[in-house]
Amino acid sequence: MGRPTSNPRPRPTPEELLAAVGTTMPDVIAPGLKVLFCGINPSVYSAVVRHHFARPGNRFWPALHASGFTPRLFSPFEQDALLALGCGITNVVAQASVSADTLTAAEYAEGGRQLEARVRRYHPRFLAVLGIGAWRTAFQKPRAVLGPQPESLGGARVWVLPNPSGLNAHYRPVDLARLFRVFREAVAADGA
Repeated sequence: MGRPTSNPRPRPTPEELLAAVGTTMPDVIAPGLKVLFCGINPSVYSAVVRHHFARPGNRFWPALHASGFTPRLFSPFEQDALLALGCGITNVVAQASVSADTLTAAEYAEGGRQLEARVRRYHPRFLAVLGIGAWRTAFQKPRAVLGPQPESLGGARVWVLPNPSGLNAHYRPVDLARLFRVFREAVAADGA
């Protein structure tokens, strides 16, 4: 198993992190992906380094590898390599924040509208929303549970997975790997 590419820049300074609040960063996206992974919103750390799920302690990249989505553990700095595997990354809310807890219902609703437009434009087969609260709030689905959703979004099948942030203590790495694996198996079974 190969090692991920290391961070090519020093850790962000407190001033850089503060300045990143409210900034946006580009999606990792292309037409016709198998899976578009959708975070809640970028952390200020990710916004500074310009790579998704880059904050130390985020378990997105280990969960992708442990579930079989990637052939080895990728670093956030290799995010563009996901496109060759048929995967991409976006967010419900585009603006970076110190914590997703600071987002308003209006920001989620607007982010949901923009996400649906993005999905219609790029046509991924599956949309994997990483955070049950984000899905419930952005799309007014208060009773939604993890896993496949009964409705599609913009033509994509929707699957909700736990938020991989290291701050989400409800799910251990082994739990995230299992849930991501179930999703990967569903994608494979669908022929995507």
